[in-house]
Amino acid sequence: MITYQKNLRKFRIVSEKSENYIKRAKIMSPTDAANYIYDFYENDIEIYESFFILLLNKGNGTIGYAKISQGGVAGTVVDPVIVAKYAIDNLAKSVVLAHNHPSGNLEPSEADKKVTRKIAEGLKLFDIMVVDHLILGPEKGEYYSFANEGNL
Repeated sequence: MITYQKNLRKFRIVSEKSENYIKRAKIMSPTDAANYIYDFYENDIEIYESFFILLLNKGNGTIGYAKISQGGVAGTVVDPVIVAKYAIDNLAKSVVLAHNHPSGNLEPSEADKKVTRKIAEGLKLFDIMVVDHLILGPEKGEYYSFANEGNL
């Protein structure tokens, strides 16, 4: 009989004084998610396209987030395996995907739609739901919601 030792990730309570602290919030709408995620971006929101994942618990409370990739002015590469790893490692029940369009054009590209479907289908195998994919514009409050537009 072969025994495998599993490397289980240990969870700890993070205090507000820690640099890893994530402010707790309940995400009830695309606007809540967009306002929350917008704070992940710095002054480079108009320069680089960056892709984030917001991790939620069963009650839609935030439990974490991760920057998945940062690209150039016209795109970034998103690996669905990395997205799944963060969601599974943190025992997320649902996720919000988000990236920015430095151009200000909030319409999703075919690549945006394709990666959204691919991630949603993959996470569904683990009973993790993609509740939205947001495309953020350069100004806070400007966003496109896949869920609101029926593209999820």
